[in-house]
Amino acid sequence: MDKNHLIAVAQQFKPASRVLDVQEYGCGNVNDTFLVTLDSLQDKNFVLQRINTHVFRRPELVMLNMHTLTEHVHMRLKCEPDNGRRWEVPRIFPAQDGSSHFVDDAGSFWRALSFIDASRSFEQIQSIEHARQVGHALGRFQSLISDLAVDRLHDTLEGFHIAPRYLRHYDEVLAFCGNAPRTPGTDFCLRFVQERRDSAFVLEDAKDQSKLRLRPIHGDPKVNNIMIDEATGQAVSIVDLDTVKPGLVHYDIGDCLRSCCNPLGEETTDFDAVCFETDLCQAILQGYLPLAQDFLDDNDYAYLYDAIRLIAFELGLRFFTDYMEGNVYFKAKNREHNLSRAIVQFKLAASIEYQAAAIRTIIDDLR
Repeated sequence: MDKNHLIAVAQQFKPASRVLDVQEYGCGNVNDTFLVTLDSLQDKNFVLQRINTHVFRRPELVMLNMHTLTEHVHMRLKCEPDNGRRWEVPRIFPAQDGSSHFVDDAGSFWRALSFIDASRSFEQIQSIEHARQVGHALGRFQSLISDLAVDRLHDTLEGFHIAPRYLRHYDEVLAFCGNAPRTPGTDFCLRFVQERRDSAFVLEDAKDQSKLRLRPIHGDPKVNNIMIDEATGQAVSIVDLDTVKPGLVHYDIGDCLRSCCNPLGEETTDFDAVCFETDLCQAILQGYLPLAQDFLDDNDYAYLYDAIRLIAFELGLRFFTDYMEGNVYFKAKNREHNLSRAIVQFKLAASIEYQAAAIRTIIDDLR
């Protein structure tokens, strides 16, 4: 992307300061993210993002959700006693016209957010203590928004994390691409999905039976969205709030454990080595459950294992469907990239299934 254009867009959000530099930042699969450096003593850096409007069709509603959530959390933090532990939520920087975003001449939708200073994120879990901090971060975040009325949030990604919908879309794509070339990788994925079709309905059936209820969720609390203080090693924020919406808290804890308990990460090609690490699972839940116990009930606990298994299967299904469609949703480095990602997630789901008894025991012991 043209550097001069990036600087001009960044200047829309901080007209009183001169933009010194704009660099790509992070490894997101959907939006384009940049770190802006300013000639300023305050807010020396901020995060500039171009929202993928093919994914987020109503980006203005994404910004309304973000404003609602951040305002709520700021008020909660003001009312809570100071426990000496840092916690931040990104601030929205307004554009020159006072709106929450800027649309350039090409129609691209841009927004600017405060940078969580003196912190960093990681692509994989670094240690058992890091895992506990990730669990603490998710528990703290969900606790802070547990009293936010769910009807104040827009459903900006209708069907997001609704596994039966992904399965229906998969069937439609499969019917359209029925004559596509078969490989060992595609055969593995096709067989894996077919054998687990019925299990895709477990959370949505529980919701329909009023065993689980909609709440505000983050929607994408994977390990690289957890910011860790560089000095203390403590979690200080969860970023990437695009997917904040009404949902099941199980989507969050399932996605968090899915992303954190696979030490090889989503991009590995060593498929046979992919494994769900129960020690990391235990550490994350040790950090999460003490903060979550105030808003989880017996039914919530009963479906935690199902969430862990389902979200890995669901993401694999989404990657595989996107591969068959020609990589139209997730960014891909090559034609086979999303197929490779799908195999990783299916291998992870299989590892979770193999260790079901151990995972259920961890959950029961920590309640």
